[in-house]
Amino acid sequence: MDDFGRTLNIHVAGCAESHQRLLQSLDSLTDDQCREPSALPGWTRGHVLSHLARNAESHVHVLQCAARGEVGEQYVGGAKARKEGIESHAHDSAESLVNAVRKSIYALEGQWAATNSEGWQGHGVNSAGASIAMSDIVFLRWREVEVHHADLALAFTSANWNSTYVRYELDRQVMLWRASKPMGLTPVPKIALQLSPNERLAWFLGRTEVEGLPKPPSY
Repeated sequence: MDDFGRTLNIHVAGCAESHQRLLQSLDSLTDDQCREPSALPGWTRGHVLSHLARNAESHVHVLQCAARGEVGEQYVGGAKARKEGIESHAHDSAESLVNAVRKSIYALEGQWAATNSEGWQGHGVNSAGASIAMSDIVFLRWREVEVHHADLALAFTSANWNSTYVRYELDRQVMLWRASKPMGLTPVPKIALQLSPNERLAWFLGRTEVEGLPKPPSY
């Protein structure tokens, strides 16, 4: 097995575990809870759940396109269509939202199993018009699930993020931090390095503020 295959297996196993933890958190979700604010400004929990379902559906779509040798648009219609899709289901009942999340999760995991080698080597286009590599898409989904699970503001927090996800994501965020600075040589601030890995990542992703540290742009 090559390096890509090994990494893909890690991402698939990790994301599938995160899917299950998310579904467990939604077991007793009520309509009233869905109407309450999430940790994301302007979004209720219903918006977060609607987004998670639409996101999984979008991943199925671009993987299917890639498997046919096509470059698919993650959200057909771009950012406007993405926003409208989220809003159109954000006010559904808790039962409908949870069912949509569950159905989309299993459709996506089935698509992972069905995607051929050409598909994994392909590309898609996200809602911002940027290219996304299918070799990276499972990790991108893993990020969505871990981070937005905490954004639901239920019992699950950034302290509960999967340690393997945190390790992979911190490597990425450190590279992005360095690339964004002059000459790409600016180290991560010492204050940030003194934080726990989960706290440091929450800061990188704009999920927490730390005294003495600037606010990095959220992903």
